[in-house]
Amino acid sequence: MSSHPLELSTRVIESGIVDEPLNRVTNEITELADNLAIVESFSHSAVFDTGDGLMCFDASGAGSGRDVIKSIRSWRKDRISNLIYTHGHVDHIGGSFAFAADATELRFEKPHVIGHENVSARIDRYTQTSDWNIRINQRQFGGIRSDMGLNIGENLQRFLPRSTMRPDQTFRESHMFTAGSTKVELHHARGETDDHLWAWLPEKKWLFAGDFVIWNYPNAGNPQKVQRYAFEWAQALRRMITQGPELLVPAHGLPIEGKKRIATVLDDIATSLESLVTQVIEMMNRGETLDTIIHTVRVPQSILDKPYMRPLYDEPEFVVRNIWRLYGGWWDGAASRLKPAPDSQVATELAKLSGGAENLMSRALELMASGDIRMACHLADFAGWAAPEDPRIHANRATIYEQRRKTELSLMSKGIFKGAARESKAIAETK
Repeated sequence: MSSHPLELSTRVIESGIVDEPLNRVTNEITELADNLAIVESFSHSAVFDTGDGLMCFDASGAGSGRDVIKSIRSWRKDRISNLIYTHGHVDHIGGSFAFAADATELRFEKPHVIGHENVSARIDRYTQTSDWNIRINQRQFGGIRSDMGLNIGENLQRFLPRSTMRPDQTFRESHMFTAGSTKVELHHARGETDDHLWAWLPEKKWLFAGDFVIWNYPNAGNPQKVQRYAFEWAQALRRMITQGPELLVPAHGLPIEGKKRIATVLDDIATSLESLVTQVIEMMNRGETLDTIIHTVRVPQSILDKPYMRPLYDEPEFVVRNIWRLYGGWWDGAASRLKPAPDSQVATELAKLSGGAENLMSRALELMASGDIRMACHLADFAGWAAPEDPRIHANRATIYEQRRKTELSLMSKGIFKGAARESKAIAETK
């Protein structure tokens, strides 16, 4: 039997030792306090029995929604009266169709869905860019899918199910209401998304943090997704600390109990994000290029070693890029890249100068062997672009990117580099 999530989080935070998974995908339900439980999935669903129906925070994803409902029903049979979206990412709202189906089956009214006013706009965008988002997620999670226990289907027809429930009630800055006899506060703050909220139950001292806490380095830099907001993320965490929470329930990772322990975790996350923003803006003000900033700004290893700050999903280098994008736009400061020539043309010129794509690839393999994998990937790309149909070139490019994947920690890096390896492997195997 797996450890109780509160016992595990306390032990891990106090010891700093991680000897079992912290983001558990079991779809099992565990009681955290009187009338409060959590279903641990890829994205959790927290459930509060208000005495006048169940209040759920997030619906998990399309692939896990039914299992989440099944677990909730093993704990309580009451109507799910409220479903609160912490934000509109598909792994938080995609399972809502199962909540609607549950209400129909049990002859209850459907849950009253509450979310920030930007959630519906996000759903519209996902509908407009469904194929693009499917492709992104297949690449993002493709590098370590088997390790994460995910089900990112290769044959998805829609990124977000048509039957996903939209919010019935929205708000802009904050929304207060009473559930049963318990006061509930919902507060908007930009962080991982522009439609994020965190929930505070002042009488219980319970904080529902959504993705503001994910038991990995903050997902404020994702290279394939829309803008994130590192400084406002930190501000939201500071505001949470002032509430004095005694129980924190995130949407990923483990719940945390204890006022001091929670404050320490929130402060560590906020401080790291604030430091990155400060460093990047100071260098921007000095006229430094993005290239210089990326290779200068660092997060101390002692911070990255903390069990709730490990860069296993996103990583600080990507957050730096997102800070630049927010404050400085998309141009990186290199004049040639303002209106660049096509990659294939640049690669062809470099191949001519070096004596052919084979020479570029030969040097790439030497660099990989010497440990300079970053430079090896540059040359492997140039060789591949210069010889787009050469099976030997692409077999070697696939080898280099497989090696690159093995050297990386974050899911996002692993997924993208695995995607590059697959791309070249397909060319090599069809020629």
